[in-house]
Amino acid sequence: MGEYLDQIPAEVQYHIRQITKSSGLPDTEESVEMIAQGWLDKKELLENQLAEMNMKEVEELDQYDEQGCLAMTYSGSLLNIGPIREGGRTVQYASIGLRQDVPETADKDNSQLSSDVSVGEMVSFSPGPIQSSSPIFKIAVTTGDLDPEEQEEQITKATMILAEGFVEVNKNLDLE
Repeated sequence: MGEYLDQIPAEVQYHIRQITKSSGLPDTEESVEMIAQGWLDKKELLENQLAEMNMKEVEELDQYDEQGCLAMTYSGSLLNIGPIREGGRTVQYASIGLRQDVPETADKDNSQLSSDVSVGEMVSFSPGPIQSSSPIFKIAVTTGDLDPEEQEEQITKATMILAEGFVEVNKNLDLE
């Protein structure tokens, strides 16, 4: 293993190797290390953004909980799961941008969670922008007494900032 991959939790390392295989990069340890370095950079961006926006990490969000959340998957994708509004949720999915086997972005209004959102578990939707995600690495919820619209605005703002940051991380990886 290598300098960057060793810093990633064991349960996530498998996903880093799978991303490398589906990225179009050579299936080498050097490529795995590049992807691992990018994943660590994205994790740091996420943690800094959550702190800056005073969002709280949780282990689980019940599928019937009215509040929304922002989640990062093992593969480094982002899920913006809005609060329940008029019986459904607005869900946005943003891929890490390196994979060729998933859409880069997808969104769906009036989406439903098929189960709870839990760290270490896949998220599934019925209907949703994607059928299911990779297992969840981190979940964050808004804090304070925000109404659903304010929650959605804060989660969407965090997602947009992170997506831009993740694109920059990808640009800085030596993918040649």
